[in-house]
Amino acid sequence: MQMIIVDDEAHWVDNLSTTKPWHTLGIEHVHKAYSAQAALDILDTYPIDIVISDVLMPEMTGIELIEKIRERDKKIKCIILSGYSDYEYTKEALRNQAVDYLLKPPTDTELLGAVKSAIDQLQTEWEHVTSYERMGSILRENLPLLRGQLLQSALRGERLPHDEWKRKLENYDLPFRFGSCALMLVRMEDEFEQYRNNGQHLLEYAIINMAEEIFGDVAYVWGVKDDHGYLAILLQVKDGQSSGNEMNLEKSAMQLQSKVKQFLKGSLSIVMSESFPFPDRLSDRYRHALAHFRQIVGDEREFVMRASDLDNHVSYGVLDTVHAPPGLKNLLEAGRWESAEEKLNQVFAELEAKWSDSWEHCLEAGYMIASSYTYYCHRNGHTLEGLLEQDFQLLQTGEAFASIGKLRSWSFGALGKLQERASEDVKDIRSVYVKKIQRFVESNLHLDVSLRALADHVSLHPTHLSKLYKYETGEGVSDFVFRLRMETACHKLKTTDKKVYEISTEIGYLDPAYFIKVFKRQFGSTPQEFREEH
Repeated sequence: MQMIIVDDEAHWVDNLSTTKPWHTLGIEHVHKAYSAQAALDILDTYPIDIVISDVLMPEMTGIELIEKIRERDKKIKCIILSGYSDYEYTKEALRNQAVDYLLKPPTDTELLGAVKSAIDQLQTEWEHVTSYERMGSILRENLPLLRGQLLQSALRGERLPHDEWKRKLENYDLPFRFGSCALMLVRMEDEFEQYRNNGQHLLEYAIINMAEEIFGDVAYVWGVKDDHGYLAILLQVKDGQSSGNEMNLEKSAMQLQSKVKQFLKGSLSIVMSESFPFPDRLSDRYRHALAHFRQIVGDEREFVMRASDLDNHVSYGVLDTVHAPPGLKNLLEAGRWESAEEKLNQVFAELEAKWSDSWEHCLEAGYMIASSYTYYCHRNGHTLEGLLEQDFQLLQTGEAFASIGKLRSWSFGALGKLQERASEDVKDIRSVYVKKIQRFVESNLHLDVSLRALADHVSLHPTHLSKLYKYETGEGVSDFVFRLRMETACHKLKTTDKKVYEISTEIGYLDPAYFIKVFKRQFGSTPQEFREEH
């Protein structure tokens, strides 16, 4: 848990932040801010939970600070400190849901008690948000979507450990168990095209509901619309319904086809798979059913067809790993270099284990890898030839595909060069952002150069900008702005005869008294004393 103490009187901030046993309340970090604007910059950068603020400060009162905090995050708890027992301030603090209003100097009991109350309120609120009852309610509301996403992922070939499958089947209230299942792939024919942009998803939902009604007496039903526009419906025969179950399922499929035509005025074509062990062979049988639609059903309509064993109609021997999600192209685009390297290891492990004598499979893998690399380069403003230089010739001549060993060597070598270039790009981009920020601050020191304003200027989130700038320069953005203001003030005091209030305005301090206070805290003398000394 993180807290910030805000006061233009530095001794209050320093004393409260360092002399109180905040760790006993679970406060891990106490931030310090000597102005309301500095506090807002910190709030934009760090996940602050509690704010302790003075009520009367230059530029912005503690009440105004709370109002701005409420615009950003309604959960942050605020405590007001004040040297004044003013009813109006108290009323405004309560209106803005301040936890407490304490008079200076507060006793340890009062201060720690107020912070403890804030922590208790936070704890209660987050316990409600994360409660099992609330999570259960949200889960129930989103069950259809979650079930569909799980089945969709399995159809695509994403692998889950069996214990993860068991957990998800139980959490999603799916009665399916490991063992024999069948898959029904349904194609909605031309009559449904008229609804493509106007309610087709409702018809898809209706067809799955009709399947649940028709198959429900003998089988569990789980359906989703797949990536190719088919309805994929998984069926598992219930206990005690095993006699002639495949014939019963096929008969029910024909009934579904008939009822959809009767009540929804559209026709279906259906491919039924043979029984297979769920979940291990689900993706294989799904691809097999797709192949039947592509190679056998074709443009024919209103079929109910059994997809016989793989040996009979469809050639097998697909190189699974290179096509299985997540794809190499997606891993590269996301900058997941370790995962990309692991993906290549899996591809070559499968090549060597299953297809060591097949040049075609080596070629297939090589084309997919080279295509992913080329896509990545083009997306990032480069060419593969420019990055690989002489190694690109191995691709042009086909030598990279000559054997699994050569393809492995080329693939990992090229991946290393892509990663190296990506690292250089990141450094270049960081440098561009830093220079852009510094130029903007130098030209607009008299305007709003808060972290949020700078983040808006370069279209980054304040937290991301703060981390990027600190990583690149070793200095925080707010520290840079403050240092530049003080350096500019010193230069103007030495080289011009401008009034102190004029210099204050030119470097972004609207309140000259506050500028004088900040300057003296930094240099040990007032601006006028500094001018006289130099």
